[in-house]
Amino acid sequence: MQSNVTVEEWVARFRAIGLDQAAMQQWHHLFETENPAGHQSFLEWLGLSSERIAEIRAQSA
Repeated sequence: MQSNVTVEEWVARFRAIGLDQAAMQQWHHLFETENPAGHQSFLEWLGLSSERIAEIRAQSA
């Protein structure tokens, strides 16, 4: 049984509720500014590489 949700599943859910790329970027920005440690933890939970996490967080700052 898989314990983590994949990035692709998250993106599909966001798109299903009408979020476009700009809205998803805004979501990451809000997460990063309000709870940077939580954002880091979430990205790790998704199984992203440390390089990809750093890239997302830098774009979200």
